[in-house]
Formats: sequence, C-alpha cells, structure tokens
Amino acid sequence: MHSGVIDNETPLEQTVAETTTITPSETGFKQHAVRGRFNAAFFRVMDPYIEWNLRSRKQRVFSGLPREVVEIGPGVGANIRYLPAGSTLVAIEPNRYMHGPLRDAAHRHGVQLDLRERMAEQTGLPDSSADSVISSLVLCSVQNPAAVLAEVRRILRPGGTFRFLEHVLARTATPTRAAQRVLRRPWAWIFEGCSCERDLEQSVRAAGFESVTIDRYRLHTPFLPFNTHIAGIAQA
Repeated sequence: MHSGVIDNETPLEQTVAETTTITPSETGFKQHAVRGRFNAAFFRVMDPYIEWNLRSRKQRVFSGLPREVVEIGPGVGANIRYLPAGSTLVAIEPNRYMHGPLRDAAHRHGVQLDLRERMAEQTGLPDSSADSVISSLVLCSVQNPAAVLAEVRRILRPGGTFRFLEHVLARTATPTRAAQRVLRRPWAWIFEGCSCERDLEQSVRAAGFESVTIDRYRLHTPFLPFNTHIAGIAQA
C-alpha cells in the first residue's frame, strides 16, 4: 500500500497537499454534473447535523484506528476527524466533486491523504495490505455490496478490521419501512443510487469475516427512510 513520507522540516499543511495523489478511474462510475455537485454540497452543509446524530456510535466504532486507514467512499471527509493527526488516509472516492472538500478536511485535521479515484468494488490495493478499512453511509449506494465486501476482505490483513456505520432496511410493517418503499426511486435518484431498502446487516454477516459484531439503532430525524441504522466491526 502506498504511504507517503513526511519531512519533519516541512509544514504539515504543505506536506499533506504534496503527498495527495489521484489514480485515474479504471471503473464504470459516471460523474453526474448536477447530482455530483449537489451531493458534495449537501453532505458538506449537513455534516454538523449528521455528525451530531452519529458521533457516539462513530466514537466507539472508530476508536483506536491505526495510523494508516483505508476508507471506501469518504465523501467530503466526515470521518477524518477520527484519525490521529499525522496518520494516512487511503481514500477510495470516485466522485470528483467530493475531492475538494475531502482535501480541505485532510488539511484541517493534519491527515496525509492518498486519494484514489476508483470504485469500492476495485480498489486496486494489494492483497492483505490494510490493517483497517472503514465506511459510513456507503454500502447503501455501491453497485454491488457483496463485491465491495469481498474486496474489503481481500485487502485486509488477517486479524484486520472493517468498521462501518450504515443505514438499512427497516422492519416490515413499520412507518419507516413504508416510507422507504414509497420514496425509494426519488431517494436513489437524488443520492446517486443510494438504496434505503438494503439488508446490509445480512450482507456483512454473509461476507465471510471471521467475526462480526453489529449494533442496531434508530435515529430520529425528518429523513424518515434514513432512520434505521447499524454500526459494527467485522474482523478478517
């Protein structure tokens, strides 16, 4: 796995900028000028609100991360605040409209950014090269969750961890489930393929990890299809 070297005589902000790299996309992600820009702006504006709702779960799931972390779909950098200053984030992010805010977040938190414009199904990273992979609110929008989870397992070293927070399918015959069913098409169009009807707990449990710990919980927000969540850690 690529890891830049920090020159101790160089200001940290300059070092982060100079070691940021982009690998050209080799997959089928289609940049959408309107929705791509909208989602980058939406998640940047909504970051304080989403963070307020998820902070306690993220603090537990992301506790004790190593100094080099792979994140699939880091978006505008909402999870960079959980990495130690001076650490490296290998960011797998195909949406170019997220890249500017992601770089800004890395600068603010003193994190070295290795930015790769790829999809999570094909990270391009070597086998057994990562101690930890993280994601939040990502598996809902990937094209093939099973393929992404297989890729996570491939790049994790034995004993490495996949740490995740995701919104998921609600229980049958509940108001949340009804809202998910009614709003699934506009929700997916606005949020670039995001599905509010995926049973991601089952997907993670079926992915072949050595152990999986999952906590189910509910948010209380106006975004009803978004309110049923899981957080957990899977060990390779």
